[in-house]
Amino acid sequence: MKKINKLWVILDLIFLVIFNAIFFMVGGVKHPASIWISYGFIHFAYLMLVLTPFLIRKGKSAHVFGYSLYTISAIYFLIQFVTGIVFIFISPESNTAAFLVQLSIAGLYGIILIANMIANEHTANAEEVRQNQIAFVKDASAKLKILLENINDKEAKKQVERVYDTVYSSPVKSHSNLIDLESRILHSLNELQIVITVGKKENIITLANSLLNDVNERNMRLKTLN
Repeated sequence: MKKINKLWVILDLIFLVIFNAIFFMVGGVKHPASIWISYGFIHFAYLMLVLTPFLIRKGKSAHVFGYSLYTISAIYFLIQFVTGIVFIFISPESNTAAFLVQLSIAGLYGIILIANMIANEHTANAEEVRQNQIAFVKDASAKLKILLENINDKEAKKQVERVYDTVYSSPVKSHSNLIDLESRILHSLNELQIVITVGKKENIITLANSLLNDVNERNMRLKTLN
């Protein structure tokens, strides 16, 4: 275990050690069920606060997701801690009220937490789609720019430049129906690289024209899909 992880474990244990030391040294071990219920709910709330980092969806906005979930868990822990302490001090003989009140608080916390996790999943998935869409235009443009530097024939270079300009100015927003076409375009770029290496002008122009048609088709279809 890394040193920083050990330090986090020690930090997490401080509350448990202090709380349990006070609980058992001051109150002893003989308590009605209502107190043990409160004791258990306080530990559950703290455990959820400690486990919150493992519930955060990874992604570009992970810090935003983490802040919202931490806030929810922290508020729940504080509410539960105060509620639990109140029931511990009151020490009612009947455990019904203690159980139902704290179960309701835990249930509300669970609903809010899961709702936020679902919203975070939707946001993260949308970000991934957005990044993939941007990646197509970005990657294709970058490949074409490199290929242009290796073309010596002016006519062939001019034709590839047309493809580059069209790709570079293409909308980054895409659609799931265009995945196959975009994959074909990227595959054709790999073929163009091979053709340029061979250095046959006619083949470069032919493949560049085919690429230009595919890119234009992609952009035209995109207008009807979005």
